[in-house]
Amino acid sequence: MLGIVAAGIAPGLALLSYFYLRDQYDSEPLSMVFKTFIFGALLVFPIMFVQYVISTEIGSQSEFSQAFLNVGLLEEFFKWFIVYYTVFKHVVFDEPYDGIVYGASVSLGFASVENIFYLFSNGLEFALGRALLPVSSHALFGVIMGYYLGKGKFSGDSQLKWILLSLMIPIFLHGSYDYILFTLENWLTPMIPFMVFLWWLGLVKVKKARVLSTKHFENNTLFKSPFISEK
Repeated sequence: MLGIVAAGIAPGLALLSYFYLRDQYDSEPLSMVFKTFIFGALLVFPIMFVQYVISTEIGSQSEFSQAFLNVGLLEEFFKWFIVYYTVFKHVVFDEPYDGIVYGASVSLGFASVENIFYLFSNGLEFALGRALLPVSSHALFGVIMGYYLGKGKFSGDSQLKWILLSLMIPIFLHGSYDYILFTLENWLTPMIPFMVFLWWLGLVKVKKARVLSTKHFENNTLFKSPFISEK
């Protein structure tokens, strides 16, 4: 039992550590990161209940609705809701890169509990495959969500556009991931390039968020400089 729990949570903690340590300015308080990780973990239970009710009451559904609505929309909306209402307006969210830390934290909390349940049901031999696919994909959905939330918070007039993208793009990517699983018998063949693309996109967003944070701190430092005289 202990081995399954450790195998289930280790990939999530490793990925979260990676994205956390990429924060080059004013690292986030570990207590807040842990809090959002736990919120993400707890999300598994209401989402599983809602998905069960939908499958019971509605019955047979198309692969498209299962992938994009039952999974993509439900899971990404609730993760987005947690990040937006617990962190986005909080004082600790003080640079664009913070969105990536908290987006990854909530997503990996969710993915870790989901992963533990799966390993209990199917066996420890699936641990590596789960780490490479579902856990990694959840992390990257969270990274992309967090990038747009971070961009939105510090973009002024266009905030609404970026906040909408922070929800819609992860829903689309998550739905696409599950649609491949639900519709293709030999799903591994298209999944490999999809995951390569997802990692590429996620790391691009990490790099862009770091650049935005650098500009944010440079502008704040310039604004506060005692050597800048007021006119």
